[in-house]
Amino acid sequence: MYRSTVGKKAVMAVTGAVLVLFLIAHMIGNLKIFLGEESFNDYAHWLRTLGEPALPYRTVLTVLEAGLVVAVALHMWSAVSLARRASAARPVRYRSKKKSHAQGYAVHTMRYGGVIIAFYVVWHLLDLTFFVVNPLGADATPYDRMIAGFAPSRWYITVWYVAAVLLVGLHLRHGIWSAFQTLGLRSPRTDRLLRGLASSVAGAVTLGFAAVPVSITFGWVS
Repeated sequence: MYRSTVGKKAVMAVTGAVLVLFLIAHMIGNLKIFLGEESFNDYAHWLRTLGEPALPYRTVLTVLEAGLVVAVALHMWSAVSLARRASAARPVRYRSKKKSHAQGYAVHTMRYGGVIIAFYVVWHLLDLTFFVVNPLGADATPYDRMIAGFAPSRWYITVWYVAAVLLVGLHLRHGIWSAFQTLGLRSPRTDRLLRGLASSVAGAVTLGFAAVPVSITFGWVS
């Protein structure tokens, strides 16, 4: 089934849904920084001690991270496979300007935006997960590392982060809408509702993720 176009689209939709749920959960966790240092550090500690004492330290978090890696790999592989299949099936471009503009938006948002997002995810992991590029390193608390990572003197990191988050929002909006179509949920009656839902989720995630670094850089959180 996966070799078929329908199967690949279904895999993209399901893995995309997993990633959307992760983004929402991650955003909610990030927003705890507005509740203060203790709340944010407690949340970070809770993530790493899930399942204790039945399971060793960080076991559940590691399993979740591995699942996310698999989801991302399948999502990207399906996207590449579908793009190649579409290109092979349609060697001559559409003549309609309207269609080409719509396709251009999808290509630039989903393909190139996805690549930029992937590069930023690598930086983000090196900064706040592996502490390689964070100014305070591994010895500081999660709260202090977050503050240091987006300090006013590192405003360029915040600009890069916000740009990546905006691309995530565009990616989500188009991706969620495409998933609704792939899963057969779209109909003339639900069209406006589903478009509104896709835009609302994308907008909320974009604002939620951007709020933290912007607030730190401007000194509203310190």
